[in-house]
Amino acid sequence: MKKILLTLVILSILSSCVSSKKYRELDDKYIKMRSENVELKEQLDTLSDNQLKCKSALERLQIQYDNLQNKYTTLDKVYRAKENTYNKLKASYEALSKSSSQTLAYEAKKNQELLEQLNKKQKELAKERAALDEQIKKIKHLENLIAQKDAKLDNLKGSLTRALDKFKNQGLKVTQKNGKIYISMENKLLFDSGSWHIKQNGRDAIKTIANILSINPDVEIMIEGHTDNVPYHGKGQIEDNWDLSVKRATSVVRQLMKNKHIDPKRLIPAGRSKYLPVADNRTPEGRAKNRRIEVILTPRLDEIMNLLNND
Repeated sequence: MKKILLTLVILSILSSCVSSKKYRELDDKYIKMRSENVELKEQLDTLSDNQLKCKSALERLQIQYDNLQNKYTTLDKVYRAKENTYNKLKASYEALSKSSSQTLAYEAKKNQELLEQLNKKQKELAKERAALDEQIKKIKHLENLIAQKDAKLDNLKGSLTRALDKFKNQGLKVTQKNGKIYISMENKLLFDSGSWHIKQNGRDAIKTIANILSINPDVEIMIEGHTDNVPYHGKGQIEDNWDLSVKRATSVVRQLMKNKHIDPKRLIPAGRSKYLPVADNRTPEGRAKNRRIEVILTPRLDEIMNLLNND
């Protein structure tokens, strides 16, 4: 308790020594960071909307496919019936053509007209079949793309799980749900209480994650900071749990960027404060689980979206 009081006194003295110019610079950086956080949240919402559109479009194509399949079955029955009629008419026509009777000649003419109509129907059916085959081809291609995406995501999860196994007893776990991979790291691995400076073990874990992500360029990387519901009482450039969660997320982003093979455009930091708990904040254990960083990996859907947009 004496050490904590001494630390608070020292921090208070240091804070009072900060010049007004330095304070304004920190305040400007803080405003800029909050603005960037809003923009990044909008980017996240856009990615989520794109994923929902992709899923909706796939369901729409499946319905179209089912409708076309039913139409194909109906047209095929019509075709077979017409083909049977055609064969009968052809036989009748051949018989009638042999007769010199004027009546039979008239009937033959009518039969010829029916044959022409049947030929026209056959061409229309062939066109419908070609359109159906094209739709089936596109659906199969889309299914293959989605299967490839899922396989890559499974492989990435396996690589991360094996590489991060030594950190699992320090509050790190890797899960996969809703087409995304979640790497959750509790604060006992990353930060001291109230701090956004990453501890050595945390830096080692993030370095391992960065090495794997650097060779998997087809995933977007969202870094979310989460806190418990205990109010932040520190001083300086951090005002509350919102600020602390954002600051911790950006600290992880900067650590990931030390790997020069990771494109900064892939990185999206965000602060979620206390509003997405995973455990009960009424217990110390629950609060410890809620104080965490989540690295959320989302596969890029560019090729799938292009295929849907060209529909």
